[in-house]
Amino acid sequence: MKILICGLPGAGKTWLAERLIKVIDNCAWYNADVVRKSANDWDFTMEGRIRQANRMKTFADFEKQNGRWVICDFVAPTEKAREAFEPDFVIWLDTIKEGRFEDTNKMFEQPNKTDIKITKFLSDEEIENLAKEIKNV
Repeated sequence: MKILICGLPGAGKTWLAERLIKVIDNCAWYNADVVRKSANDWDFTMEGRIRQANRMKTFADFEKQNGRWVICDFVAPTEKAREAFEPDFVIWLDTIKEGRFEDTNKMFEQPNKTDIKITKFLSDEEIENLAKEIKNV
């Protein structure tokens, strides 16, 4: 299963991903900043963001095809970027109203389809319950 954790920069995507992979067995994790650094691609235009979504999709599809769960955490600021990634499960972190980058704030679209919307940082017990909910999908 391909799990997308999306939200504004600073919303807690990486924080949540780090905790979820500890409670979901056989799960890979791709962080957008790490993937961008590896690709040396710091283009945040719409074209660059779609390219990043496609790059994340390639890694996620590989993991899924090899029988692993995969969590990808990245902003995915528009519906077009989220559609390019083709997630099976979307977690939207709606914990902040404005991120640290004005260009991202201006283009960010609230997801039309989410499986889970999180509005606060979760306790360890809540993260375990979230993992159980994801596994039961």
